[in-house]
Amino acid sequence: MKAQASARTLPPERVARLSAALPFWMSLVTVPVALFAAWAGGWWVLIVPVFTWGLFSFLDALTGLNLENADPATDESRLFWYRLITLIWFPVQFALVYGLLWWVTQGDHLGTPERIGLFFGVGVITGTIGINYAHELMHQKNRTERWLGDLLLAMVLYSHFRSEHLLVHHRHVGTPRDTVTARYDESFHRFFPRVLKESPLSAWRAEAAMLGRRGLPVWHRSNPFWRYLVLQVLFLGLAVAAGGGEGLALFLFQAGVAVWQLELVNYVEHYGLTRKHLGDGRYEPVRPHHSWNAAHRASNWLLINLQRHSDHHVKPARRFPLLQNYSESEAPQLPHGYPVMTFIAMVPPLWRARMNRRVRKWRAMYYPEITDWEPYDKGETPLPR
Repeated sequence: MKAQASARTLPPERVARLSAALPFWMSLVTVPVALFAAWAGGWWVLIVPVFTWGLFSFLDALTGLNLENADPATDESRLFWYRLITLIWFPVQFALVYGLLWWVTQGDHLGTPERIGLFFGVGVITGTIGINYAHELMHQKNRTERWLGDLLLAMVLYSHFRSEHLLVHHRHVGTPRDTVTARYDESFHRFFPRVLKESPLSAWRAEAAMLGRRGLPVWHRSNPFWRYLVLQVLFLGLAVAAGGGEGLALFLFQAGVAVWQLELVNYVEHYGLTRKHLGDGRYEPVRPHHSWNAAHRASNWLLINLQRHSDHHVKPARRFPLLQNYSESEAPQLPHGYPVMTFIAMVPPLWRARMNRRVRKWRAMYYPEITDWEPYDKGETPLPR
């Protein structure tokens, strides 16, 4: 009996790896929270945003900063428990979204305002967690992971984000060619409609150019926009099947909330940070100081280290547990984690009060030789010097 018990015991090293990964599994707690909200009704339908934004902001204040870095050369076989949460999330999210669509529209337990409030919370989950996990997955070489990323993006009707992010954002971040680099003094309320308009077109042009270099027409079957279209239509059809017209409306609403969450984060990540123009349309290489860094421990658990964004742009394929933190001398630091910063971004005067002086400090620190920032502020290519 002792031998059998011993055989069933995990080796200490594996236990240590599991324990280190467990905080990143806290995203799963949002599922029973959403189910409770759907069951309880009333003001409880708002518990999901309170849980994700409020609790993790409180935990950030409680747990402080995590300045430690894992060895970036760690073998991928040691990251199983970290990867697993991103791999299982799609079926979890699928069951949550369509299960709630079916359950809510089949009965009269929740009134219309409660249903709207509930699916606002669902959108917070599919945006804060689902799109974030899709972002991690689509950067990997593994075909299954990339497909899971596509499925998660299609569930919020934002499939083009993969093309725009990989082909445009990472190449042109901090330049006028990148739609989602928020310009200095640009409010989120101006940024958001601009991105909604320009981002799909930017993604389409990038894929068309890629096909053109291969001598293929834009309508060729290898254009991923065909896959994006089919997947999005499929998920819309499933929403109708689960809840009819009301199910479709609630599905569209959660998708809109999810996209709003994504673009709030995009706004925060690069606000006012630009790469130096070298002349003839060329810019300096991407460096850690071209992204805002945040070392807040708890919100990095929820967001699987997305806030270590400076390192992500230096090593885009690096898996989230290995992303490195940068000091204040290496990258600009956000005063709070993303949950607080995205709330502040919704109030432009408050945002400018907190962030504009930090951008000016960043400019003086890294580019004291640039005296005319007006073209950068307007999102224009400065004239060659």
